[in-house]
Amino acid sequence: MSGVEDVPGAPGGEGERWLPLVMHSAFFLLLGASLARFLIRHPGEARTPWIIALSTALAVLYVLGPALGSRPTPRRLGWLGGVVATWMVLVLLAPSFAWCAVPLFYTGLRTLRPRAAVVLVAVLTVFVVTAQVELSHGGFDPNLVIAPPAVAAIATAVFVQMQRHAERQRQLADQQRQLIGDLLRTRRELAATERREGTLAERQRLSMEIHDTLAQGLSSQQMLLQAADRVWAADPDAARRHVRTAESIAERNLAEARRFVHDLAPAELAEGGGLDAALRALAARESAESGAFEVRCHIDGAPAAALPDRVGSALLRIAQGALANVREHAAATTAALTLTYLGDQVVLDVADDGRGFVPGAGSASPPSGVRGHGLPAMHARVRGLGGSLTIESAPGEGTVLSAAIPLEPLP
Repeated sequence: MSGVEDVPGAPGGEGERWLPLVMHSAFFLLLGASLARFLIRHPGEARTPWIIALSTALAVLYVLGPALGSRPTPRRLGWLGGVVATWMVLVLLAPSFAWCAVPLFYTGLRTLRPRAAVVLVAVLTVFVVTAQVELSHGGFDPNLVIAPPAVAAIATAVFVQMQRHAERQRQLADQQRQLIGDLLRTRRELAATERREGTLAERQRLSMEIHDTLAQGLSSQQMLLQAADRVWAADPDAARRHVRTAESIAERNLAEARRFVHDLAPAELAEGGGLDAALRALAARESAESGAFEVRCHIDGAPAAALPDRVGSALLRIAQGALANVREHAAATTAALTLTYLGDQVVLDVADDGRGFVPGAGSASPPSGVRGHGLPAMHARVRGLGGSLTIESAPGEGTVLSAAIPLEPLP
């Protein structure tokens, strides 16, 4: 196969690979058929050796094309000039070789830039018409004037159309590659964003879990040990009770830490009985451990189905956080936990008779239980489940914190 393919501006792609093979095969078939026709019709003439030699030279030149590369370099253009010149001499000696012009049109179109290729095609067409008219012995034949330009026009139009189609295919392929690249980059960016959001969400979850369990347990232990230290000399039995209570809190914190590491439910829920039993146990434990205020627990209604683990864990953590803040800040004598099942939602109310405060007012030292740093964690837990958190309070009138969580699945 000749090296006239794969040059700049030439059509490419799977659909056009057959055209070079067809054109190169057609060239050698037409060259061989023209030589055979001449030898059959003009045997033993003086020009016969020249015809045979020039035909062989043209075939050899055509075959040597691939060795010159595919770009329109000076050597390549010299090769094309040699092929065209040899063919012109053959046409002058034997007009039947003019049929080789069609593959040569294709060769010129593949080798040269578009304008130069069109000029070459026009020159070859004029030469074919002139040679056949002058060398014809049967007088003027309109076909000799009309047919070559028509064939040249058809060949050029087909090639240009294929060239444009191939260019569109290349542009489409480039756009597809660019689109695929953009999609891959977008997917990587989305994956990175999701990883970052997941990391932030996990950090927030960990901070809330630590605050509602380990940090509050450690705070209670500190208060109990300080109380034991104050009464140790005057009332050793009371001091020992404080130490034993701190020890039980430490044991419970250890269980929470182990479950926390394994990402399990709160220890109170894991012990059985569900949220109702866990809240009653929390109220009894706070009343016994604090010694400063009494915590009552009331359950109103029953769930139509078992509460989801996320809902139960969130409400228990909110109750723990709210009571811890009441213990540390509210100076209350009583507190109440009320869990109400309303069919489509569950509501937890935590009320105390402490100092109260003005909701939304800034204060360097929060006067009531809900003003501690656990409140943002409570809001985050409720929002994550599609619920709401409200606070009602006034100075000297205590505080009521209400968390409502829907029981319907989130969309």
